[in-house]
Amino acid sequence: MTNTLVDAPIRTGGRVLAKPPSIFRAGGRLPEVRWAGLALLLFLIAWPLQLAGAPAPVWWTIYLACYLAGGWEPAWAGISALHAKVLDVDLLMIVAAIAAASIGQVFDGALLIVIFATSGAIEALVTQRTADSVSSLLSLAPEQASRLTRSATGDDLVIVDTADLRVGDLILVRPGERIGGDGIVIEGISEVDQAAMTGESVPVRREPGHNVLSGTVNGTGALTVQITSPASESVIARMVSLVAEASETKSTRALFVEKVEQRYSLGVVIATLVVFALPLLFGEDFRGALLRAITFMIVASPCAVVLSTMPPLLAAIANAARHGILVKSATVMEAIGRTQLVAFDKTGTLTEGAPILVEVTPATERSAQAVLNLAAAVEHHSEHPLGRAVVRAAETTVTPASDFRAIPGQGVQGSVDGQVVRVVQARGERAGTIGTVVEVLVDGQLAGTLTLEDALRPDAAIAVARTAAITQHPVHLLTGDNQRTAADIAARTGITEVRSRLLPEDKAAMVRRLEGGGIPVLIVGDGVNDAPALASASVGIAMGRHGSDLALETADAVIIRDELAAIPSVIELSRKAHRFVVANLVIAGTFIAVLVTWDLISTLPLPLAVAGHEGSTVIVALNGLRLLRTNAWHQAPTPSRPLEQMVTAPEDTPHA
Repeated sequence: MTNTLVDAPIRTGGRVLAKPPSIFRAGGRLPEVRWAGLALLLFLIAWPLQLAGAPAPVWWTIYLACYLAGGWEPAWAGISALHAKVLDVDLLMIVAAIAAASIGQVFDGALLIVIFATSGAIEALVTQRTADSVSSLLSLAPEQASRLTRSATGDDLVIVDTADLRVGDLILVRPGERIGGDGIVIEGISEVDQAAMTGESVPVRREPGHNVLSGTVNGTGALTVQITSPASESVIARMVSLVAEASETKSTRALFVEKVEQRYSLGVVIATLVVFALPLLFGEDFRGALLRAITFMIVASPCAVVLSTMPPLLAAIANAARHGILVKSATVMEAIGRTQLVAFDKTGTLTEGAPILVEVTPATERSAQAVLNLAAAVEHHSEHPLGRAVVRAAETTVTPASDFRAIPGQGVQGSVDGQVVRVVQARGERAGTIGTVVEVLVDGQLAGTLTLEDALRPDAAIAVARTAAITQHPVHLLTGDNQRTAADIAARTGITEVRSRLLPEDKAAMVRRLEGGGIPVLIVGDGVNDAPALASASVGIAMGRHGSDLALETADAVIIRDELAAIPSVIELSRKAHRFVVANLVIAGTFIAVLVTWDLISTLPLPLAVAGHEGSTVIVALNGLRLLRTNAWHQAPTPSRPLEQMVTAPEDTPHA
């Protein structure tokens, strides 16, 4: 399979990172990082030598090596952009740096080189990691499957590549195996873990007539599945296509300053030529005209303009990281502030992603604790998520049941004090019941029921409320879970827009519809099933503590501490960074306008031109770094106790 993200020329944040000659790419996938590091090292060697009064040829040589190490790639990108009839700031920066060196200001030129080489390396690294995430999707689907061929003489089982499976083929899926293709169950009963694909928090019962998805994990029973889709059209294959397409599209989005970069860069080039040519026409000597043009190039150089954007955004990234959010690029930080709508996944995002026992309802004279202990004794040997939740909820240490056995698709059974105890998932939906209900049977008679729910995160309601207050559109809930459970979670968190029973492609389609209507969407998720939506949205944020590798790689940002309250905080921080960027652009533009006007109507001394240029650069850089301060982050209040504990429970009902 050809990876379009890796094979195609990379364009990030408006900057074209075209494929350079192979000689420069030998030895690694991202030589941009090494070239930027080398340029920075050379700069840090030359600068102290210059300050210490070392012989000029020594530090000049090192500065020129810095130019070569950090400047060849932006120069190549600028030339490549010119071939596409695009004039970007990369080429202008190289020209400005060379111009600075030509009049002895080699330090200023080297500083420009280092700044641009470093930012380019970071953007290339993030783009490559996004490309790698597409390939990691393929590991979900098994490479081989057991194809079953039936005849009058018996069944024949052959191991084949899943890519060779055709519609109508039968495959045998043993307990614990991943299902090799999308299909329908024709024999067997089992429970299938679909969390990676649909986000459902507990395995679901699958029996003849039920659909199963490629890459999901079979439980304790054997299934015979008839393939209904070729490998190229499976859910996983469509997810690969969705992530690749959305990620490639996202990588072309520009930072705020790049909206004016083209006109500004072209204007500087034209103006420099005019400033050089006009004095010659009016009789000024060549050297004087050249000096005026070089001075103009320095004062009109977009160094301060470029630094107007990066320090605020990078400072915001550092501040967000201190508070538990890893934002992968300046482009992402700028995009977060444009968010108008936030959509949350349910399982593992608004909820903890693991079931907890919320209610025990006895059906006989037994107490709730006695019913729970019976269930825990049998579930002690079970690896099922529901069974583990029941054992955790038991208040006392129970003696494990004897003669334990798992009944595929039905539950577990064991012997407790000479009684046969079975724990089975209740069939059908009980009116008014939220979550999963399991029945405890003693010698075939109902002893009671256990109700389990996916625990809501303590800060979910606060995060939703704060998010709704700062966005223009209502908060959305997008989940693969059933409608009743989704509605319950929405009610407990204050979400009014709910979409349930969504497959990965449905979530991505929903995001694309919203984006197509001109609404920048930020989506928060944690699982593989969220990856297409994370990639399709303007900004995708993954829950880091329990999130899947694919979600972490595909997402633009990661919540390291799993604190949902960080979502509205980082939106507000991004918007604050945007205001700093605008203020910096005003400052930089004012300096450039004053110095350029001075140079055109009079004679601007070169030392003053350099001082003004560098002064504006320092001012905008320091202004941007103010976002590193702690008070730049608006922290949401923390609830005094989990929301689950605030819900009134019936008496004598154990809670997790």
